[in-house]
Amino acid sequence: MERVGFVGLGTMGAAMAGHLGRAGYPLTVWNRTPGRAKDLAAIGAREAATPAELGAASDVVFICVSDTPDVEAVLFGPAGVGEGLGRGGLVVDCSSISPSATRAFAARLAQAGIGYVDAPVSGGSEGAQKATLTIFAGGDDASLERARPLLEKLGSRITHFGPAGSGQAVKAVNQVMIAGVYLAVAEGLVLALKAGLDPEQVVTALGGGVAGSWILANRSGRMLANDYPLGFKTRLHLKDLGIALDLARELGVVLPQAGLAAQLENGLVARGYGDEDMSNLARPIRELSGLA
Repeated sequence: MERVGFVGLGTMGAAMAGHLGRAGYPLTVWNRTPGRAKDLAAIGAREAATPAELGAASDVVFICVSDTPDVEAVLFGPAGVGEGLGRGGLVVDCSSISPSATRAFAARLAQAGIGYVDAPVSGGSEGAQKATLTIFAGGDDASLERARPLLEKLGSRITHFGPAGSGQAVKAVNQVMIAGVYLAVAEGLVLALKAGLDPEQVVTALGGGVAGSWILANRSGRMLANDYPLGFKTRLHLKDLGIALDLARELGVVLPQAGLAAQLENGLVARGYGDEDMSNLARPIRELSGLA
């Protein structure tokens, strides 16, 4: 059985590492901020002092951290995974980062005989906890097939899109699309409120038609209450939109809706709302429409 390392024990990573540990894989974990491994230790995980130590104790290393520079530091920085993981090892990066950087990381690890799969996920904290994530995979066929039994412990749908970086490109597409849906739901609900309609009745009626969506079903209540407990942090979605907009500029693609969402989210982050769930895109729509 593969020895598994897991770097990054945030809201998503801790839940994902837990599924792997409970599936019986020998598990070593590391988090930049100490103290996040207590629950995992209870199921037999060992906490490493450095990513290099984790790499040396692992055959497959999962990474789930915030941004491209964080992945680079974990892999190639002082006492990074690359110093410990041996030839024949495999890195599976579930972070949402730059597709071009991903290709560079994969090439650099390949020179050391280490495989690489980019496997960003969709489904939020609920999907991580329930192991129902949707996983967008990039990498060579052999690396993906090696990672697949582990990924199947984390998600209900795994799609291989092509070489390294492909999964990250699909995640960028995903983040662009959900930004548009969040904005549309927010605008529609504010319009319903201002028109004096029963918002719950509107949600129920629209949910059975073409306007129905996961976001309408699962985030409309937050938008109506103007209360946004954590699911997926706004500041992280803003980071992802930045990646998508960079990719769009490289390819000569115009994304007006994503650009608007990024502007609104940038304002939310600047006002201290960055750690709320991204359904708080409704907050500025409400305010601009005269709703508290």
